[in-house]
Amino acid sequence: MTMTPNHAGAISRFPVPPLEDMPADIRERLVAVQEKSGFIPNVFLTLAYRPDEFRAFFAYHDALMERPGNLSKAEREMIVVATSAVNQCQYCVIAHGAILRIRAKNPLIADQVATNYRKADITDRQKAMLDFAIKVSATAHLVGEADFDALKQHGFTEDDIWDIAGVSAFFGMSNRLANVTSMRPNKEFYAMGRG
Repeated sequence: MTMTPNHAGAISRFPVPPLEDMPADIRERLVAVQEKSGFIPNVFLTLAYRPDEFRAFFAYHDALMERPGNLSKAEREMIVVATSAVNQCQYCVIAHGAILRIRAKNPLIADQVATNYRKADITDRQKAMLDFAIKVSATAHLVGEADFDALKQHGFTEDDIWDIAGVSAFFGMSNRLANVTSMRPNKEFYAMGRG
């Protein structure tokens, strides 16, 4: 289904190509996502408008979010939710909030992190992680050795710090694209991980 920019309920202000018109590799990925989750998240449909960028976006996304390391998948999602809240990205707060609720097995955590992570029921280590992630997202030019030292006091390694910065920076870009495209969250995200 192709949407026009002013179509009520449009998932993006840009055209969404019909599934049958997408390149085979992108169509296959969307079908696989649909089979796994029961729906196609609108970010996939929106970015399919630019196939080369779709491929690059999801390759980098997967490298950051699926990488083995000391950050749990739930902690990576915390970074996305906190960063996206600061960047006022409705799509990413809602979509990644759903993923965070599932990965953390906690129906309250996403709302807490999105609203004010400093008051959320998370560890001091995770608060330090999010302090750094927000600084990278909002004022990366101010990051200095004191920030690295603070993270190391909580047991983060150099690789962990790179991961925190990478997730924050990538989703800063993603948040901006989602806002510019007026990407709408799928209704399915709202109920995920809540019960």
